[in-house]
Amino acid sequence: MLDRFMNGCRAFAKGGFVRRLVGDRRGVAAVEFALIAPVLLTLYFVTMEVAQAIETNKKISRVASMVADLVTQQQQITRQEVDAVMRIGEAILVPYNRSQPVIDITAITVTNENNPKAEVTWSRRLSNGAAGAGEPAGSTTLIPESLRVPGSFLIRVSGQLNYRPVITWTAEQRASLGLLGAFDQIRMNETYYLRPRMSHNIPCNNC
Repeated sequence: MLDRFMNGCRAFAKGGFVRRLVGDRRGVAAVEFALIAPVLLTLYFVTMEVAQAIETNKKISRVASMVADLVTQQQQITRQEVDAVMRIGEAILVPYNRSQPVIDITAITVTNENNPKAEVTWSRRLSNGAAGAGEPAGSTTLIPESLRVPGSFLIRVSGQLNYRPVITWTAEQRASLGLLGAFDQIRMNETYYLRPRMSHNIPCNNC
């Protein structure tokens, strides 16, 4: 027993133990995984979030274009029909449901004057899941100069969404991650102008 102890001490003194410890590769894979796994998981979730944000932004564009297309195919329309079209546009965002879109449909008449003005004929808005009145009828609104043709009629549809990433969905998540407000709600919007397809204008008597 004493001889064994003495031999161990001599081996340690000669550096054999240290050399074996340095050369021991057991557990290296576990250490490498512990270092790399958080980086890989972060990249995965960031990629997934960016992909979903891009897809949602494309859907907002489709909402505006599709709603404008459906309305401009009508010769006349009612408030109930306008609201139903906006509901269809809202459904395009499914399965995204962390925030609700704002959809505005505005019928615009360009006055037949030397200096034409764009006046609201009727308007409806879908916000927070509820349909209601949009811009007041008879009020002046802004349109691109290229569309300011005297005597013309336009349908303007705008879709807006405050996109909320998964990681900032709840107040607890925002506080725990310490994220700034800029990453809480990413504003997405799209606006389309179309002219009526079947008639010169599209009246809505009860809008």
